[in-house]
Amino acid sequence: MADHLELLSEMPAVSRMTTQERLKHAQKRRAQQLKKWAQFEKDWQNKKSKGGQKNQGSKAERRIMFPQNVTLLEAAARNDMEEVRQLLQSGFSPNLFNEDGLTALHQCCIDDFEEIVKLLLGAGADVNACDSELWTPLHAAATCGHLHLVELLIKHNANLLAVNSDGNMPYDLCEDDTTLDHIETAMAEQGITQEKIEAARAATELQMVKDIRHLVEVGSEINVLDTNGTSLLHVACANGYLEAAELLLEHKAMVNARDQDGWEPLHAAACWGQIHLVELLVAHGADVNAKSKLDETPLDVCGDEEVRTKILELKHKHDAIKKSQDKHKTALQRRTSSAGSRGKVVRRVSVTERTNMYRREHQKEAMVWQQRGTRESETEVQDEDEDKATNAEIQQQLKPETETELPNPGPAEEGAGQSVHSSTETTSNPPLSQRNGSVRSGPKHTFSKRLDRSVSYQLATQSEMYPDLSNERSHHTLAELKRQRAAAKLRHAPPPLSAAESLREDSAELESHNSVYYTSASGEPPLLKLIAPAEDTTPAEKRPCCGVM
Repeated sequence: MADHLELLSEMPAVSRMTTQERLKHAQKRRAQQLKKWAQFEKDWQNKKSKGGQKNQGSKAERRIMFPQNVTLLEAAARNDMEEVRQLLQSGFSPNLFNEDGLTALHQCCIDDFEEIVKLLLGAGADVNACDSELWTPLHAAATCGHLHLVELLIKHNANLLAVNSDGNMPYDLCEDDTTLDHIETAMAEQGITQEKIEAARAATELQMVKDIRHLVEVGSEINVLDTNGTSLLHVACANGYLEAAELLLEHKAMVNARDQDGWEPLHAAACWGQIHLVELLVAHGADVNAKSKLDETPLDVCGDEEVRTKILELKHKHDAIKKSQDKHKTALQRRTSSAGSRGKVVRRVSVTERTNMYRREHQKEAMVWQQRGTRESETEVQDEDEDKATNAEIQQQLKPETETELPNPGPAEEGAGQSVHSSTETTSNPPLSQRNGSVRSGPKHTFSKRLDRSVSYQLATQSEMYPDLSNERSHHTLAELKRQRAAAKLRHAPPPLSAAESLREDSAELESHNSVYYTSASGEPPLLKLIAPAEDTTPAEKRPCCGVM
């Protein structure tokens, strides 16, 4: 007979064979197996004959033994009345059950073995025994519609209000009308009302709620797991215990706890169609995309279409919310999400930003001062141009008026007039520095502010006489410029006049002012152009008799 590795190696060839070829190949392998087994038996007999009586004693002692529950359930499933009786008489318990909690009475109610049911009940079997799904023998008989078994179980005080893990009672599962009528009649005879039915359905959940409250009061851990990794929240969600689940979540039960199969409470709620528990868990942060060890999501293990629809709806909402949160998450939040590097990032950014801020402030300040200096220079140049134009206009206006105001000289005064005229001609076009401020002792006009300003600016424009003001003006402040201009005026002030000369100048100025008339209709009067006396080296006795131009 071929070994295991040889069988695996020939599997590809077998998969390409036809049906007849596969049958022949299987028969060939079976013949080889029987031949090898026969050879093994032959060799064992030879060893046994050589061993003598000692080996014969050991053969009688070697027997294959099965557990009692397996033996009893196997005999009941075969409907072997005699063997079941012998096992019960030999001390086997009628309430033995397998790994699913199924007893021999459950099995006989499913298979409709009435005689064995009577035998088990007579031996003291528990008529209300529950399996792992909380099914009783009456649930099994009612579901299968075995009326005679239902009657027999009810006579032995079967619980008509027994609730399984799905919240169903025996009459909820019965689809046979005759059997259902008998169950309802029995319920009416026992005085069972709708209130008792609802109380019986909620009894298990109320007991669980009571146990949870006791755990909270004594300070016990509510997230403890059993040997299968199942938590209290798993149980509540699988059974649809809404109040118990709310109480657990209120006291910080782990919504993402996993059992040994990797199932979260949401998997259990989805598998058993508990739609209210699904909504509750998702509202408390359960992940609808959580996967078990077999990569199964809650949607994969859900068989109820209504629950599947609800899970899909919640999944779409969850994905939309997550996408919106990721979209509005700023770069700063992503950078500061790491607590380990946050301090370094903040320190590095703060130093760099502070340095850049100082540099920008210095640049802005320099630009402001530069713009201010440019504006002041432009304003001064513009004012100088305006003053020059104004002085030229005033000079043109005053020239003919001065000529007409002079009296005609008489014969005796002709020589003196000629001398005055000659002196006037010599001073008609003096330098700009000598044409300003002719009368210091006379009264000032109310409109002389413009005049003072023009004088100061004209003084500042004389580069040949005051180079320190014209060359360095753009680099001086306004206060320094004013001080320098005032000093220039004081340096070039004319010498004081004698009493006679001052009297003559006052009379001439009064005559000049009386010759010009202003009215309100003529508008603002023109600015007067006052001419400063010429600075010459002639002795005081040779100066002209008056200062009238």
